[in-house]
This record gives sequence, structure tokens and C-alpha cells, in this order.
Amino acid sequence: MSGAVVELLDLIARWVHVVAGIMWIGNSLLFNWLDRNLRPRPEPDVYGDIWLIHSGGFYLVEKNQGELAAGGSRSLPRPLHWFKWQAYTTWLSGAALLIIVYYLGGRALVVDPSVSPISPLAGSLIGAGTIVAAWVLYDLTWRTLGTRAPRIAGAVSVVLLVVAIEWLLSKLSGRAAFLHVGAMLGTIMAANVGMIIMPSQRELVAALSAGRAPSQEIADRAKMRSIHNNYLTFPVVILMMSAHFPSLYAWRGDLPLLTIITGGATVRHILNVRFTFHRWKPALAAAMAATVLLLWGVVRFQRLAQSSSANGSGLDANVPAHVTFADARRVIDRRCAACHSATPSDVSLGVMPAGVSFDTPEQIHAIAARIRERAVVQRSMPPGNKTRITDAERAMLARWVETGAQIK
Repeated sequence: MSGAVVELLDLIARWVHVVAGIMWIGNSLLFNWLDRNLRPRPEPDVYGDIWLIHSGGFYLVEKNQGELAAGGSRSLPRPLHWFKWQAYTTWLSGAALLIIVYYLGGRALVVDPSVSPISPLAGSLIGAGTIVAAWVLYDLTWRTLGTRAPRIAGAVSVVLLVVAIEWLLSKLSGRAAFLHVGAMLGTIMAANVGMIIMPSQRELVAALSAGRAPSQEIADRAKMRSIHNNYLTFPVVILMMSAHFPSLYAWRGDLPLLTIITGGATVRHILNVRFTFHRWKPALAAAMAATVLLLWGVVRFQRLAQSSSANGSGLDANVPAHVTFADARRVIDRRCAACHSATPSDVSLGVMPAGVSFDTPEQIHAIAARIRERAVVQRSMPPGNKTRITDAERAMLARWVETGAQIK
């Protein structure tokens, strides 16, 4: 399959994924908001109602146990609108993206030899297998322990999450590990919808149709999983975008991932309880500030550590005091230009990834600082060290930039 076709499939799948994800998350947040703002009603079969204004008119939304029929009984309302395909489409398009971008032709590298000396096939199997295993263990935990001791089940879930993160970081490239953690959590959310929440909805419909009381146990389980999905929403969104931020995944550790997940879930929690917690605004500001500061500290520490490594005496001893543009360009042509060119020899990552081209001296000089940041400080380029750039070559690029990045 040609690089252009794969890139087109990537575009289509990404487009569908983003739109479906917006619809799914929007519905989730709206219904969560409605549940927390319903005005109680005295009727035993009505949970409450709420007035809304939008589109030049007013909406009265009521949550009840079914349509009121003659004699005061409740029956199945028709037409009944279900909310499920947004979740299914988000997951299906996300799975397609994972295959297209990571498993099909290696447009983004699953493995990094500096992390683990495994094959791309082994990395793909580890990534996909971890996603499946995560759902199985999560579901088993909450079907058993979660029914008796939800706090302990929550602690077990956190431990399993940390273990999965450490496992993925030890086997996959940083970028792939971040993405697979997001895919793992997204799969749990979608599976909650398909295997727990929707069966509960079908049970409710069947009970009303048969004139019997629905199973409260099934309803409670669905509500719990819906709350889990709500708390995972913010972390999953940022993890899906993490591939665009090498400063995060270039870090050799789990701190950025845990910070993103913890910070996102904390912000979601504060927004959930804001209707009964009068100091929620300063709490929200504190949570956001703490998350940002911790991420900034991680990136800053990583930058200092890697800059020190790049400028260490062991590397500098093999690099001339003055590196010419010709010296730097030989490294760039050999290690970078295979992809970053208007006529690339390697199209697995698309033509000119991120719009960066090294075809002319002027193009190279214009992003010299970015070359140092990505190739020397973060060491995120080449991705997964695909072209086997050496430490000495990275040090040459650093010396050329630090001495003025001259092209003449």
C-alpha cells in the first residue's frame, strides 16, 4: 500500500475519531450535568426535571421511570433515543488509527531499540495484548471485589494501571507507550458502554415492556461504570494528543503519564462536585496549577539532564571545537532527510512530517534550534532512532547549533 493511500486512511480515520469523540464526550458531560442539577419532584416515579434555554426557546427535561399511562402506570416511551453509536464509532475509528499509524507499515514506530530490543511485531502484540488484558482485569475486579468493597477495588485498579504503564514504557517507544495507555483507557470506557451500560438500558426497556421492576443491581453497576468513564474522559483526551508533544514522552519514566491521568481525573472530580462544594473554584485553580507546574518541572528537569548528557565530556571529546555546516548537513542528510524532504526516500511517516524539510541550507538554518531540541535534548528524533543516529552525531549537531548554526 502506498504512503499516500495510508496517509489518506489516516486522515479519514482521524477525522471520524475526533468528531465521534466530541459527540461521545459531549453527551457524557451533558447527562452527568443533568443528573447533578435535576430539580427534585414529589412524584415517586419521577427523579426530577430541569429547565434549559437554547436556540431561542426553552426546554423542559424530565427524568422518570417511563411514560405515564392510564391508571398511573409507566410504559415504554416511543420514540426512544439511544446514545451508543458515538462511543462505538469513537472506539472503532481509534482502533483503525492504531492499526494505520502504528501496526500497518510503521508510520509511527512502536518500538525503540534504546528502550527494549524487541521486534515491531512483538511491540504491536504487546501493545494490543495489554489493551485487551487491561479490560479483562478491570472488569473482573469490579464484577467481584467492586460489588463488596469498591474502595479496595479502586485501589487495585490504580495499582493495575501503574503496572500497565510501567510495562508499556519498558517495552514500547515513548510515543507509542503514551498512545497505548490512552487506547487502553479508551477501550475500558467503550467496553463499559457496550458490555455494562447498554445491557442495563436494554434490561430497563425489557422490564417496562413486560410490566415488571427493572433489576436495580444491573442499574447500579451501569451507573458506577458511567462514573468511571466520566473520570477517565479528561486524561484520555490529552493522552490522545500526547504524540504531538515529545517533551512528555521523551521522559524516561512514568511521572508525566501519572501526572496527566491524576491531574485530569482530579479536575473532573472538582467539576463534578462543584454544585455542593462552594470552594470549588479555588480548588479547581489549585489542581490545574499543580498539574501544570508538575509537568513543567518534569520537562525542565528532563531538558537539563539531557542537555548535560549531550554536552558531557565523553561526547565533546570526539567532536571538533568548530563544526561546519557541511559536517552538520552530512549528519542531517544521512539521518533525517530520508523523511524530512519534499521527495523522501522513506514515506512510511508521510511526506515532510510536521511540514519540516531539510532540502536547502536555508530550511535547515531556519529550524536549527528545533533540530537541537528534538535530536539532541529530547532525543525524540529520529523516531525510535529509526535511522540509527549515534551519540557523536547528535553532539555534532549540538555543537553546530551552539556555535551559531552558520550555513556558509
